[in-house]
Amino acid sequence: MDLSQFTQAFFVEAVELLGEMEHLLLELDVAAPDAEQLNAIFRAAHSIKGGAATFGFAALTDTTHLLETLLDRARHGQLQLSLPMVDAFLETKDALQQQLTAYQAGHEPEPEMVAHICAVLQQLALETEGGEAAAPAPAPVAAPAPVAAPAASSQEGVLNVAFSNLSDGETGLLADELANLGEVLSSTPGQGTLQVRLRTACSPDDIVAVCCFLIDESQIRIEREAAAPVQAEAVPVAEAAPVAVAAPAGDPARAKASPAPAASGGGASANAASASKESSSIRVDVEKVDQLINLVGELVITQSMLTQAATKLDPVAYERFLSGLGHLERNARDLQESVMSIRMMPMDYVFSRFPRVIRDVSAKLGKQVRLDTYGKETELDKGLIERIVDPLTHLVRNSLDHGIETPEQRTAKGKDATGQLLLSAQHHGGNIVIEVSDDGAGLNRDKILAKALQQGLAVSETMPDEEVWQLIFAPGFSTAEQVTDISGRGVGMDVVKRNIQEMGGHVEIISRQGQGTTTRIVLPLTLAILNGMSVKVGDEAYILPLSYVIESLQPSAEHLHSISGEGRVIKVRGEYLPLIELHRVFDVSGALDDPTQGILVIVQAESGRFALLVDELLGQHQVVVKNLETNYRKVPGISAATILGDGSVAFIIDVGAMPRIRRAQAASALALADAARGTEALPA
Repeated sequence: MDLSQFTQAFFVEAVELLGEMEHLLLELDVAAPDAEQLNAIFRAAHSIKGGAATFGFAALTDTTHLLETLLDRARHGQLQLSLPMVDAFLETKDALQQQLTAYQAGHEPEPEMVAHICAVLQQLALETEGGEAAAPAPAPVAAPAPVAAPAASSQEGVLNVAFSNLSDGETGLLADELANLGEVLSSTPGQGTLQVRLRTACSPDDIVAVCCFLIDESQIRIEREAAAPVQAEAVPVAEAAPVAVAAPAGDPARAKASPAPAASGGGASANAASASKESSSIRVDVEKVDQLINLVGELVITQSMLTQAATKLDPVAYERFLSGLGHLERNARDLQESVMSIRMMPMDYVFSRFPRVIRDVSAKLGKQVRLDTYGKETELDKGLIERIVDPLTHLVRNSLDHGIETPEQRTAKGKDATGQLLLSAQHHGGNIVIEVSDDGAGLNRDKILAKALQQGLAVSETMPDEEVWQLIFAPGFSTAEQVTDISGRGVGMDVVKRNIQEMGGHVEIISRQGQGTTTRIVLPLTLAILNGMSVKVGDEAYILPLSYVIESLQPSAEHLHSISGEGRVIKVRGEYLPLIELHRVFDVSGALDDPTQGILVIVQAESGRFALLVDELLGQHQVVVKNLETNYRKVPGISAATILGDGSVAFIIDVGAMPRIRRAQAASALALADAARGTEALPA
């Protein structure tokens, strides 16, 4: 049987189990460990080991076997946990992650890395047993081996294992796997079924852990045969009862490995509940979801075309047709929203990574830091959520290194010795706002200005704080007095800002010296669909992302002013805003040149507020974003394109790029004027 169709499911599940393991290890109270947490950590290692053995991943099997042995002793109270031991378990988790990555790439893990982590675990076993290793491990990179023996607490007995809805290949493979787990007393294959009577020391959960990476748990049923009468009193009641893993039929290719604790009194109900929970979700490849979103986008465009064409029809003669078209429009919008929600993931996917980062970095810096999170359930598009991890990691490490003080410094300032780092996320209109806040020293305005002057940046003492804080995003900018392996080289913050701008967002900083700093990231909820305002410039239609728009107005002549070398500005409620004429930016003919005859749209970008001159406002609607670079090439001032209801293509304006284009055009015009004056000054 070809196992390749199941290996990807194993990798996905194993990564999730490792994430759960790390989360539980970080929460573990070493002095008084919670039994349920220890059982859950053990089950994660046990499930990974079972799957690794099934697919012949020898190094992964050996490492998890050693880890599982130590965890089994810990959960049975035979081993006293300590902080160095938890550190070793976390190091093992990292090593297992590297091994999974190697196997997923199609090659063996590095032998030195495998040998090192196995040696760490073996040494830990020797130290905690007073000189005797808990369980000798095979060579780290030996040939594929059968599943290792179960924990010593299991008792040998006979299990009746029944499989249903099998293919011919699955029947043979499962029979072979069970032979590795014990002595097969009888094997009865049928049409899509397999009945096996197995003498083994494995528990029913061990059988499930191995088999569920090949078939669905709902296809497995296990019962333990009653022991001989003389031994009846020695058999726990829970083990004499049937252990069934039954759930509604699911996709056989969907692998899940979350067995209940071995020999638990509620084994059947726990497994049934687990299977029931799993049957309520399904794994789908991201490419399939993207394809579905693209098709729904095309459907919305087609519906929009029909709606526009129907405006020319007689509403009385075509009443039923127009009514049906209205239903189609509502259903298309509901379908669009439902499909988009499939790509949405909770921010907990990102936030769950940081307890480990904070634990490791704060320990290295000798600081005490408490992490608080808010809005973990807030959802963001999968494409964005994966790209926001690195910028957030840099901001968190920056807060730990430069923001939060040492316990001694905090105590001297009258603060709690333990600093606070807050990660929060919340929806705000069509955007998500993510904040990284600390209660540390805050930014030093004088120090930043001095460093900016030293680097030749254009600054002044009268700059508002908001502009001063933005200086830290300049390439190569750093106020650190010494370079460490955590920060101080002046690289990273400019990359953070650039990456966030590429996602259609912007960064804001709020800081008070001595009280702390908050870095706020504002992102669109998704890159696939946006709420836009369609505007007309000459004969062309453009889309302005609605998240940037503040207001629109028709100006009067007395509010318009010209500044030499800068162009025109508009005075709005006492504030002078740069005026950007879109027909000049995109060289559109036939557009209005007199601002008093057009419409000014006031927008807010990361560089501040400014006004865009357009001829007319056409309307407001959702548009399906089409990547322009994929279908054509990158165009300055344009972020993407969309298809309107009449079938025409409209460009989506890159609002953040407008000030840069305006400055470049002003500089070019000034250079041409200087050149012209120089030519006139030449002698005839």
